[in-house]
Amino acid sequence: MNDTELIAFWKAEENAAHIHGWDFSHIAGRYSEETDLPWSYEEIVRKYLKPDMRILDVDTGGGEFLLSLGHPYKNTAAMEAYLPNIDLCRQTLLPLGIDFRPGDGKGDFPFESGIFDIVLNRHGDMNIGEISRVLKKGGVFISEQVGAENDRELVGLLLGKTKVPFPEQYLCFAKRKFQNEEFEIFENDECFRPIRFYDVGALVWFSRIIEWEFPGFSVESCEKQLFEAQKIIDSEGFVEGRIHRFVFAAGKK
Repeated sequence: MNDTELIAFWKAEENAAHIHGWDFSHIAGRYSEETDLPWSYEEIVRKYLKPDMRILDVDTGGGEFLLSLGHPYKNTAAMEAYLPNIDLCRQTLLPLGIDFRPGDGKGDFPFESGIFDIVLNRHGDMNIGEISRVLKKGGVFISEQVGAENDRELVGLLLGKTKVPFPEQYLCFAKRKFQNEEFEIFENDECFRPIRFYDVGALVWFSRIIEWEFPGFSVESCEKQLFEAQKIIDSEGFVEGRIHRFVFAAGKK
C-alpha cells in the first residue's frame, strides 16, 4: 500500500475500535501477547475452587472467563460497570441463574457481607476493603493484574514520554496492601513478556481500545510515529513492546 492507502486503512481501524465484552478477535492473528506467561490464571483459580463454594468475579467483562470455569451457576456471582458489558452480562449471565449486578472494583460492592468463599479479579480494580467485607473468614482472593510498566515501549513509540497511569501497580505494593489488611499471601509471581504487532492497523485498533495507556492517541495526531512503526514492521516483521503482569492469591485470616 502507498502512504495514502495506509492512512486510510489506519483510520478505518481507528473507527472500528469498539469492544464487546473483552473480545480482541478483531485483531486475532495480527498481534500476540500472553503466550508464555509463567503461570496459568485458570489453573491457579481451579486449585482453590470447589463446586459448593460461592464465588464472585469482579469486573467480569462479558463473563467470558467466568463462564469458562463451568462453576455451578447457583453459586456464581459477577460484577461489571462498563455499560455495553452490563447489557451483555444481563443477556448472557442472568438467564443462566448467575447473580449479576452492575458495579465496579473501585466502589462499594452490591453484595452482602461475608457471603463469598472466593473473589476473583482479572485485570480489574482492587478495593481491598470491599474484597475483605464480602469474603467469608478463610475466603480467598485471586487476582491477575496488569502492571505499571505494561506496553510502555509502545506508548513511547507512539506518544513519546507520558505519565504512567497506574504507578503503584507492582506485586510488591499489592502484597503489602493485602498483608496490612490481615490477608495471608499464598502464592505470587510477576513477569515481563513480549507483545508483538504484525501490522500497524492492529496497533492502531489496540491503542484506541486501551485508551488509558495511550491517552489522546489518534491516527491524525500520531501519523509520523505510525509511519515509523511501519518501517520497523517492514524491516523486522513486527513491532514489539513488553507486557507487565503479576498474579497472587491471598487468604482472609
